[in-house]
Amino acid sequence: MEQVPHAVDPRRVAEHGSVVMRLVDEVFPLVEGFYVDLHKNPELSHQEHRTARAVAEWLGRAGFEIETGVGGTGVVGVLRNGDGPTVLLRGDMDALPLQEQTGLPYASTARGVDDGGNDVPVMHACGHDAHTACLVGTADLLASARDRWSGTLMVVAQPAEETIDGAPAVLGDGLYSRHGRPDIALAQHLGPQPAGMVSHRAGVILGATSTLKVRVFGSGGNASQPHLTVDPVVIASSIVARVQTVVGREISPSEMAVVTVGVLRAGTRANVIPDEAYLEINARALNETVARRLHGAIERIVRAEASAAGAPREPEIEVVEEAGVTSNDPEATRQLAQAHRAYFGDAYVIDLPEPFTGSEDFGAFGLPGDPNPIPYVYWFIGATPHDVWEAAPGRTPYEKLEAVPGNHSPYFAPERETTLTAGLAAMTVAALTYLGRGEPDASTGQQPAFLRETPRGTPVVDAPPPEELAEPVPGPPPQEYAGPAPGPPEEGAPVSEVPGEGAAFGAAVDGRFPGAAPEADPGAGGATGGGAFSEPAPDLDSPAWPAYDAFGGAAAGTRQDGGDGGVESTHAADMADLLHDDDPSSGAWHGGEPQPGSEYPGGPAFPAPPPQGPPVSAAPPPPDAEPYPGERPWSADHPSREPHDPYEAPEQPRNPPEDPPYRL
Repeated sequence: MEQVPHAVDPRRVAEHGSVVMRLVDEVFPLVEGFYVDLHKNPELSHQEHRTARAVAEWLGRAGFEIETGVGGTGVVGVLRNGDGPTVLLRGDMDALPLQEQTGLPYASTARGVDDGGNDVPVMHACGHDAHTACLVGTADLLASARDRWSGTLMVVAQPAEETIDGAPAVLGDGLYSRHGRPDIALAQHLGPQPAGMVSHRAGVILGATSTLKVRVFGSGGNASQPHLTVDPVVIASSIVARVQTVVGREISPSEMAVVTVGVLRAGTRANVIPDEAYLEINARALNETVARRLHGAIERIVRAEASAAGAPREPEIEVVEEAGVTSNDPEATRQLAQAHRAYFGDAYVIDLPEPFTGSEDFGAFGLPGDPNPIPYVYWFIGATPHDVWEAAPGRTPYEKLEAVPGNHSPYFAPERETTLTAGLAAMTVAALTYLGRGEPDASTGQQPAFLRETPRGTPVVDAPPPEELAEPVPGPPPQEYAGPAPGPPEEGAPVSEVPGEGAAFGAAVDGRFPGAAPEADPGAGGATGGGAFSEPAPDLDSPAWPAYDAFGGAAAGTRQDGGDGGVESTHAADMADLLHDDDPSSGAWHGGEPQPGSEYPGGPAFPAPPPQGPPVSAAPPPPDAEPYPGERPWSADHPSREPHDPYEAPEQPRNPPEDPPYRL
């Protein structure tokens, strides 16, 4: 296994940010179309057949070796590109049983069948459609730029994150035994922070969770003769009350712990005492010791209450969902946060002061408990539209977070363009942070074009795309990089302790949330000065915004996703047909070859069975070949299409805000 190098000088990212931005801009129309298609066609956990097939086709076209059916419906793509570290990128694919109420023109109307056989509505209410779209977009981008890095890229499209068993299933299916252990694993997740905001935290960022299914037994009978029965409803009720004392009387006040009884079912009629009762109990904690203590206390109470009531048989207790804490490697997190700051700018990368109490199964990729665990980094991408955030009540970010629609809400509607572009850039920068720098050209001795100097000066967002990617104009050498800060930070500490490297999220409580991008600093921002964003960040603390109904949308006069014109996008022309495609039988995703003008792969009609068979090795395309004939947007290397200027506003912007907060 290759040793993971120290993170590259973050100024490398900034100085070559124009290249990353051009590549992101090229692939964005494809990613945006794929995202909208996934949002319209969500699939429940372990049922992601259509999504998996689309991912496999996309990765195969990009030159990855593909294996499908991993852990059920998972897809693994591997791109080997010389010597260097192995970097794993993970995205989850599954959706939730919710009825979407966003009002988006591409809102889901899909329905599915849950594990209980019930017909339910299905919605991407947790951002997994964006995770998948950004995952394949990053893979496509890096495959097209393979001369600029070295190593192995392992892309994992994971099923069943919502049920907390997808990652263990993928690993149990031999992911590492067949494809090798990665040197580092990387993942991102949408959150309710302002769209485009990147949030890091060293150490624990998400809590542990476990769900227990409990069945207690009694002796049923007529409600008129309770003395002749053992009432399981009373036993279950005692369990509900008793487990609530665990947190208050068995866990230290300094520890976070939650116990919730989410399901209690028993009986069929009011005058019949049933024979059994059924409960589902969920426990959460921020460290493994407390999690084990909660689990043991719940089981002890269940058995004790059944025994005290004289139950005729022992209760049945089954752990159906379990995931440990998601704990980021502190040093890797610090390195990656530095790279993100160099690209995005200090004002758009924040340090989370405390973990979220939600849970994930991504930590399983780090092999917790293994003698040689794999370091990983997991971060958040903000998704809340800026007008919604600004209109939300509250003076601090914490108050606003409680008011805006968050994950698992039927009103969760990410700002499409800003969120996807930030996700693409963040994942790409993260991968390049750990992939090798590539070897110098044997004939010239020069480093690959991506690693050569680029001119300093005007912020990249104000400059037209360079005509030649491979031959940037040399400029003065950058200041010598001093290397990473000595010693890893302590778990839970802010990932940045260097003055000027970004304001911690906790400062927002005191009204010190960054209100504008920093001025250019060649020592920290390289050629891009304040990073990829050159316009002011939104003022997140102003109390003077109109009222906002968290369950009904923004106040009157604010911009909404939806309506006849859709939402603002610099690629509006690429979306028009898709947004107004009400016929489920039309479009490139509904069978046969891609339709004319399609910007994404075709495939069979939904539902499609998961692809089967051994991995398929796809050789990379020749150096001069066009990767996606007829499907790549215009660029200097592919001038067959009309040029698209990402820096020119649309002629007729669709309901734009009066003063856009920023654009990537």
